[in-house]
Amino acid sequence: MATQARQRLLTTAEDLFYAEGIRAVGIDRLLQESGVGRASFYRHFAGKDELVVAVLEDRDRRWLSWLRESVEAKTDDPSARPVAVFDALADRFARKDFRGCAFINTMVEVADRDSAAHQVADRHKRRVIDYLAELLTEAGWSDASEMAAELALLVDGAIVTAVREGNPDAAFRARAIAECLLAVR
Repeated sequence: MATQARQRLLTTAEDLFYAEGIRAVGIDRLLQESGVGRASFYRHFAGKDELVVAVLEDRDRRWLSWLRESVEAKTDDPSARPVAVFDALADRFARKDFRGCAFINTMVEVADRDSAAHQVADRHKRRVIDYLAELLTEAGWSDASEMAAELALLVDGAIVTAVREGNPDAAFRARAIAECLLAVR
């Protein structure tokens, strides 16, 4: 039962934080929406900050797994996979519930770089760069880490632009820029 309550808290918190923002959602709302009692909440989490960190850590693992699976489904060609990332993102951007990147949103809301939530969000972004470097290495790039950081900048820019524009077009434009970068080097 405790595991089910914890999972309900994580799922409810993730949904609400992503839809409305971390600061906009209080503990009372989380308890009401999840159906979990206050005592049970505090058995699992010392407070909201600890819940936020747990939500982000869980989302990090699932999101990176989704990205990897999506890219692999887009192409079998290792040389095409670095730009296939943008095709996967376009699929995500086209979803009606797309509200940007939970990790970028967290860094904006929790601007204190020393906070645990900000640090988890930063680690996620570093893991994305590592994944891009892995794709580039498999595609034959020798300076994969530098190019991965540049592609990550395009990824983050596409995410923010997709939120602003409300459509997936930014992913396609970022893909075209990535193709140019990869062709020049």
